[in-house]
Amino acid sequence: MPPEAVPPGSAADWLRHARSDLALARIQNTPEVLRESLCFHAQQAAEKALKAVLVAHAIAFPRTHNLGVLLDLLSATRPLPAEIQAADILTEYAVSSRYPGEVEPITDEEYQEALNLAERVVAWAEEGTDSRQNHIT
Repeated sequence: MPPEAVPPGSAADWLRHARSDLALARIQNTPEVLRESLCFHAQQAAEKALKAVLVAHAIAFPRTHNLGVLLDLLSATRPLPAEIQAADILTEYAVSSRYPGEVEPITDEEYQEALNLAERVVAWAEEGTDSRQNHIT
């Protein structure tokens, strides 16, 4: 679906932004790009994917980068897989990893874990919003 055909603020729009952040999180072979920036985009991908599911299910959510808050809202209406609940650890990359001196340098293992979590959350959200959209039409 072309971007102009996606209703602003819809679940599809949130997913479009989540996929964009996930694509940015995958850029690891450029020496100028810091792992901290990659982990920030992994967190953003997971955050926007969770918000897509919340929008698809008409669940109001606050303006927050805290994935735990979003996961709690979702888990109040449905059981969440453990691998999705584990994404809460990405919250630490929302703010502190974006500024020098705030955290220790991120290791390659930490980056890979963040990327894997974000990929799982985005894939889960795609499944959750596709099935919801199919029921709406």
